[in-house]
Amino acid sequence: MEISINQQRTEIPDNASVEELVSVFFSNSTKGIAVAINQAIVPKSEWQVRLLNPDDKVTLIKATQGG
Repeated sequence: MEISINQQRTEIPDNASVEELVSVFFSNSTKGIAVAINQAIVPKSEWQVRLLNPDDKVTLIKATQGG
């Protein structure tokens, strides 16, 4: 199925969860990661059970230090 990740169209497997998606993009650690789907924040406690749907608009944000 096709979704949008940070405004880029991307093909992902059907029935993929938010947790699976995040693990592909941030394989080292999920610390400091925020996920929004269709402009709604998805709490980390829901990542495992929240399945993605065709045409979802996903925003992935990684907090960084610096100034």
